[in-house]
Amino acid sequence: MMSGKQEQHDRMKQMIDASQEAMCGALKRLVRIRSVEGAPEPGKPYGEGPAACLEEALRIASELGFSTYNMDGQCGYAEMGEGDGMVAVLGHLDVVPEADGWSHPAYDPVVRDGRMYGRGTIDDKGPVVSALYAMKAVRDAGIPLTRRVRLIFGCNEETGAADMKYYLAHGGEIPEAGFTPDGEYPLINGEKGIINEVYEKPLRGAGGEVRLLSLRGGVAGNVVPDHAEALIEVPGDLELPEAEKITVREILPEDGTRSELTGDRRTVRVEAAGRSAHGSTPEKGENAIGRLFRYLDRLPFGGDAGEAIHFLAGKPGMETGGQAFGCPLKDSVSGRFTFNLGVAEGGRDHIRVRLNYRYPVTFTEQDCGPAVRRTFENAGFHCTYSLHKPKLYVPESAPLVRTLLAVYREATGDLSAPKSIGGGTYAKAIPNIVAFGPIFPGDPVVEHLPDEYIRLDRLVQNTEIYAAAIAALAAAPAKRADDREDNDR
Repeated sequence: MMSGKQEQHDRMKQMIDASQEAMCGALKRLVRIRSVEGAPEPGKPYGEGPAACLEEALRIASELGFSTYNMDGQCGYAEMGEGDGMVAVLGHLDVVPEADGWSHPAYDPVVRDGRMYGRGTIDDKGPVVSALYAMKAVRDAGIPLTRRVRLIFGCNEETGAADMKYYLAHGGEIPEAGFTPDGEYPLINGEKGIINEVYEKPLRGAGGEVRLLSLRGGVAGNVVPDHAEALIEVPGDLELPEAEKITVREILPEDGTRSELTGDRRTVRVEAAGRSAHGSTPEKGENAIGRLFRYLDRLPFGGDAGEAIHFLAGKPGMETGGQAFGCPLKDSVSGRFTFNLGVAEGGRDHIRVRLNYRYPVTFTEQDCGPAVRRTFENAGFHCTYSLHKPKLYVPESAPLVRTLLAVYREATGDLSAPKSIGGGTYAKAIPNIVAFGPIFPGDPVVEHLPDEYIRLDRLVQNTEIYAAAIAALAAAPAKRADDREDNDR
């Protein structure tokens, strides 16, 4: 005889199977919106794109019969059920910029060979759609719940999670338990601390034979840049050296000619190529900005520009660890300290860089932050922005971890232990949350990369797992899931 639990599971699976086409349609509606952070507007704190995507997500949720709420454009949520307690699924709708290298339009979703391509398909719009239809399956299958279930749509995960700070500061309910579909299976119970900083150095004197006119590279602090370029002015008779993955182009006058007289000055564009990667694993990429500074350091710059270029060519240059700053941190739980020089821009009067570095879960910000700041300040840079996302560590014995692991193991047969990662997830933004999927062991990590995609069978499989997780967390009493190690809160 089939058990009641198995009958419930089968009903939910049937609901999800019947919703596959609708899920794909909902995901396409979200992916078509370029929800990259933009200039704030009234009621749109993160710009037009995230605000439009939030409205579309709430519209889809309302069409499915859920109650919805927009919290001043900062975030919103869809909710079902009754009761004093609440279980949350925390997803985000904002995305990183698309960058170059796409063979499919980043915001015109294409389905091919069982995959949907588009920015946000895996990070995090696809998993958000899975969570929404998981809620629908739980409701339509008639699973009895003792808690409300809330799917929170965030709009600022990629650039600081200010949306969740606003949520908590303005009366947003703290869940008793929950998960964010913004990580990996089987479950992430440890996340490195993340520090994002911007440093700037004023350039007061030109000096030297070569002069910096402009500089730009990178798209975000948490993405290894695959392209960087500088416009420089050089003496007419200066021969520029060749270098691997460096392209040098002379910028000719409009008439296409230039004088060959000794002493003439000419304008040259120097471009550096790299390989993009997520900022949590910078060793998998090649930093084009670091490569550009190393090349420029071979040229006869002078003054403040020469000093800044020389410093950045060596610290960090293309390094991805903490050796340059005297903090080569490492532990057996989460690995080593990582460093990414993600963005650079400047010109005649300044150079500005954006950093993203991460420390292992058994260390604190004090083990690396002061060393990095001191190194840059000693080179004449000053910090204009700093954001710290503290480490997170939830023991495997915590009720939330045990419950979600049981759901995953029953669904897949995979008995792998939970893991610690370098990438930060939304789990740090609200208490009692851990990262749970959507990436399965062995699947490629394509978030933040060109041709980002989600397999449609994984979209369905995630929905089934999330439905079971929602039912398990919301259907029976459970302790709060805030049994964490010191997170510098």
